[in-house]
Amino acid sequence: MRLINKFIFLLACYFVLLGCQKKIDPITQTNILRVPLTNEVSTLDPAESYDTISAFVVYQGYETLYEYHYLKRPYELRPLLAEDMPFVEENGTKYTIKLKKDVFYHPDPSITANRTVKAIDFVNQIKRLAYKPTKSSGWWLIDNKIVGINKFRDAAGESFEKFISTSIKGIQTPNDYTLVIKLTEPNPQFIFTLAMTFTAPIPLESIIYYRNNLENIIVGTGPYKLKKFDKANSIEMVRFEKYHPCQYPIVGEGDRYSYDHGLMKDSGMQVPFLDGINFIIEREPTARWQSFINDTVDLIVVPNDSKNVISQVDDGLKQNANDKKTKVQIAPTMTYWWLAFNMNHQIIGKNLNLRMAIAHAINIDEFITIFTKSIGLRANSIYHPGIPGYDPSHRLPYKYDLALAKQYLEKAGYPNGKGLPPINYDTRGQSSTNLEQANYIKDQLSKIGININIVLNSFPEFLEKSKSGKLEFWEGGWTLDYPDAENILQLLVTKNKSPGPNATMYSNKKFDELFEKLKYSIDEIDKRALMTKMEQMVEQDVPWIMQHYTRSYLLHNARLQNFRFSEIIYNSMKYYKFSAE
Repeated sequence: MRLINKFIFLLACYFVLLGCQKKIDPITQTNILRVPLTNEVSTLDPAESYDTISAFVVYQGYETLYEYHYLKRPYELRPLLAEDMPFVEENGTKYTIKLKKDVFYHPDPSITANRTVKAIDFVNQIKRLAYKPTKSSGWWLIDNKIVGINKFRDAAGESFEKFISTSIKGIQTPNDYTLVIKLTEPNPQFIFTLAMTFTAPIPLESIIYYRNNLENIIVGTGPYKLKKFDKANSIEMVRFEKYHPCQYPIVGEGDRYSYDHGLMKDSGMQVPFLDGINFIIEREPTARWQSFINDTVDLIVVPNDSKNVISQVDDGLKQNANDKKTKVQIAPTMTYWWLAFNMNHQIIGKNLNLRMAIAHAINIDEFITIFTKSIGLRANSIYHPGIPGYDPSHRLPYKYDLALAKQYLEKAGYPNGKGLPPINYDTRGQSSTNLEQANYIKDQLSKIGININIVLNSFPEFLEKSKSGKLEFWEGGWTLDYPDAENILQLLVTKNKSPGPNATMYSNKKFDELFEKLKYSIDEIDKRALMTKMEQMVEQDVPWIMQHYTRSYLLHNARLQNFRFSEIIYNSMKYYKFSAE
């Protein structure tokens, strides 16, 4: 009976998919991209925007000194508003940046016509990050990192007049097209801050005109300017007619994927290609799915409850879908997952053989199949594939092997689990999926005699336990802020123990010493050697059992060309193009 029901279910899915492939109505054959958003846009202020929904809009209107190369992996920065990469001197603490000239701002009542970007505009925005009334989500990026930034923060206080009149010692503008930033100490990761819209330029005139409230406007230089903003329903943007010269990546750049998927056809051409973008707020997954079926949006991330439909459709159906004007893309994200131990726990944290027994007792491949519908990619390293230094050939020192797991458990002093108290497994939430995952872990470990006590938490409760170091065994994960090993390894540094990001309470003096070297390293060969040594230490101590790298399953209109999804490149829409067909 179950097999028959599955067949009927898949047959229904087949016709649903075919239904979504109907011929596109000529009325939709426009040069306007239609993008669904899963919730309302929280803010358009680049100093406050730090969620993925608002980022999709903000990065189309605002620009930064540097941007991620659209077609290179691992990710690599290139100049955007800067003329070249920064000139770094004084042991990595002084950045001198030359700006492009004749970069125009979008028309706005706060500025004069044809206002162009000046070096002081970057200073204005950095001051906004530090200014307390802005309540910037990006303050942590510059806190104590720029000479005099904290002194400015305290001196300006809540006063708008002092915000305007007070300078920052570590930032100078020798002329309109040169920006000099002095750091308190070497920080090679600082350049990633200059690729985030937290540091997009803002004219002082606009800050004064709007009294520092930029929540509902865009005074930017990006390829698209704001036409309509209804944060709860829709946002319309149109091509900026005075957008500065910016080209699609040229032949010779990009990775193998770029060439295999025909992403180099517009090599060297001026962007943007689209006339505009319409963002449509659709909170319910079923509504977004239906909009795609009805050809009222051009792309979607497939809702989680639909992944089982897509993943079980055979190759023939996928080919049929491609013929019928839909393309499928499975794209890596910057998020990945592992199982974590509290290294301060008197039993599980102090017994390496017990942790190794658990590492060999859980079938991670089956976990990925069940809970990601095979979309997740098995992790082979503590590093993410999106960072320089990741080794695709690396192998973890554990695998699913029940016989070996039982041997480790006996070495741990608990043969067949005898004498081992129940281990608490804390969930990250109270959804059915959270509980199903916990029960899967419990069932796997019961096969070698380990008893798991499932502790069901709300997500806020889970976070509170994480911050207070009260978790014992749980699923951990991370979404990278920027593609650098430092952003991962800082999760395991002693000084970052809870309430910091080191929820495992892992502590290794030698690891900490190497981290300080890696944090300041600018030599790629030396840095990769440090990464290798630090990974070996983590694998010897086993605070983590690696699970999988998250991937997104996307569908998009086949007319949409140059589409490559990335969880870290938000300004990619300037590269999108509609074919004439």
